[in-house]
Amino acid sequence: MSLPGSVRLLGVGLLAAVALGLSACGRREPAAGPDEITFSILSAQGQASAEPLWQPLLDDMSRVVGVAVEPHFASDYATLVEDMKQGRTQAAWFSAQPAIRAMDTAGAEMVARTVDLEGADSYHSTLIVKTGSGVALEDVLACDGRLRFGIGDPDSTSGTLVPMTFLFNPRGVRPEACFLSVRPGNHETNAFEVAAGVLDVATSNSVTLGELRRRNPTIADQIEEIWRSPPIPEGGILVRGDLDPALKEKIRSFFLTYGQGAGVEAERQRRVLAALNYSRFSAADDNYLDPVRELIADQALATARAEGDAEGVAAARRDLQRLRAKREVQP
Repeated sequence: MSLPGSVRLLGVGLLAAVALGLSACGRREPAAGPDEITFSILSAQGQASAEPLWQPLLDDMSRVVGVAVEPHFASDYATLVEDMKQGRTQAAWFSAQPAIRAMDTAGAEMVARTVDLEGADSYHSTLIVKTGSGVALEDVLACDGRLRFGIGDPDSTSGTLVPMTFLFNPRGVRPEACFLSVRPGNHETNAFEVAAGVLDVATSNSVTLGELRRRNPTIADQIEEIWRSPPIPEGGILVRGDLDPALKEKIRSFFLTYGQGAGVEAERQRRVLAALNYSRFSAADDNYLDPVRELIADQALATARAEGDAEGVAAARRDLQRLRAKREVQP
């Protein structure tokens, strides 16, 4: 039985479509890059303070990489990591611990690290008190329930991880058991509340105190430092690992060349960087933050020991051994 012509034509069309689909199975077309990049900025000072400083850099980035770049400011570390994990943001500036969270849980990759105006790529966690209060480090470590304490976000490197690892854990000090009250807050809030006498002591860092000295010397004069940590690796620029490789390379190249060289444009870019307290961006990869990974493992070990968690203790010890062995073989 012969088929009507229209049915025969339909069958031929379907066969052609199937054949075309099969021929394409072995070759995947590259995914189109995004029309817009949302760039997360972890700002303890908040959007109102940070946006005027970052916007010129992001405008330059947009022109160079050929894609619109929109900022996304927040002081909530966990939310920004989740934003990258869910694809709501494609690039970010993070401090060390949130950067590690993003690399471990959101498939992020580090492409550059920040370098300050003095050429350092590290900073310090601090403890601050009100000038003239008489509160000394020994008072903080006395653990006698008298002081009101301001700590950082749970995921803050300098506000929580570093003071716990270097100062409190070695001395068996648990803030929730040792102070009259414990209030988490960003570095700027903690500084203002110490200056106002709302908090007796709080965590901060050398970057925040330097910015406060420049922007609000009256408040800075009401704060004094009573403890400073060893150097901490500075934060860096991260991108999603699944970002189009060509776009990822453009972003990396933009940061590594920004403000470099001679001429009017390079000078303008250096002024943009100086407003952010940076002199340049240097190359970095995920290994750059291994020292902070050791601090995280050390904190996990202390927590597991305090909770009597044998499995947690064993896991933290394995992490520490792996990281220390890796450090020992690196040049």
